Amino acid sequence: VQLQASGGGLVQAGGSLRLSCSASIRDFGSWAMGWFRQAPGKEREFVAAIKWNGRTTYYADSVKGRFTISRDNARDTVYLQMNALKPEDTAVYYCAAATYLERVKQHDNDYWGQGTLVTVSS
Repeated sequence: VQLQASGGGLVQAGGSLRLSCSASIRDFGSWAMGWFRQAPGKEREFVAAIKWNGRTTYYADSVKGRFTISRDNARDTVYLQMNALKPEDTAVYYCAAATYLERVKQHDNDYWGQGTLVTVSS
């Protein structure tokens, strides 16, 4: 199993980025997926999660209204559209997979991908 995150980079405050996570996982469409982030010197935190069918999503309060999680089960990929970025969004972003949506929120994931660095300059 491999979760490959991409799309990170350097962006100015107020800008946008779209992260992608390509999953090499059997029956991708049956897995709940999530995004997490870890800033330097801080613990990893939950960002967003999406149910296997894409019909239910959850967001951390800090990103609500600015970030959107989505998925394309035909492409085995989950996305994180990040708008109105702030310097405090700077972190390494990770994608993860779990059998149930609630487990994603609880950081109880079966698989984790490598991270992609997002840097937001002020």
